[in-house]
Amino acid sequence: MIKIALVGDICSGKTYISKLFKEPVFNADYEVAKIYKKNKKCFKKLKKKFPKFIDRFPIEKKNIINLLLSNKKNFQYLGNIVHPFVRQKLKKFCSKNKKKKLVILDIPLFLENKMYGKDDIIVFVKTKKKEVNKKIRERPNFNKILVEKFKKLQLSLSQKRKKSHYVLNNNFKSEIVKKTVKILKRKILNDRNCAWYRNYRFISRQRS
Repeated sequence: MIKIALVGDICSGKTYISKLFKEPVFNADYEVAKIYKKNKKCFKKLKKKFPKFIDRFPIEKKNIINLLLSNKKNFQYLGNIVHPFVRQKLKKFCSKNKKKKLVILDIPLFLENKMYGKDDIIVFVKTKKKEVNKKIRERPNFNKILVEKFKKLQLSLSQKRKKSHYVLNNNFKSEIVKKTVKILKRKILNDRNCAWYRNYRFISRQRS
């Protein structure tokens, strides 16, 4: 099984790209939302740490937002509690799909939290800044301060790109991107069969 992790800017289209691979996808944001709704063990830990913000189950998203806005250190404290539960879910996901050729990982802070294994493939999703800003503003519950705080937790885009094996341009034009993903998917499978695949860089030919 080849694990392909998608990295890039906030709202660069990683979730959109992940679906185009047409392979099993582990979406960490979706899994975290389920943890807040269904995992009482996580709730008890969060309530103990943040009684002012977390006082009822299931946990409401607005309470998490208020918690994060109240103190920049709360990002780390929250992550320390929630991430182990996410890792457990990731482990189960990989076990369930171990016979698949490919699985896709859509995990914010994937590089920052060192969640990668030595054989994982990292794909940097490159998107124009104006497209990213547009998508951010269109997000439900958009909060500029929260976005800026989250960005400070991340590696720079240049660092992410440097750590990636492939670069994929995303202009959100479905037919072009579908074709690009199809080519990339085939190339990853072909390169994995070659001893030198790690030194290869795929760059979409579409105009950046």
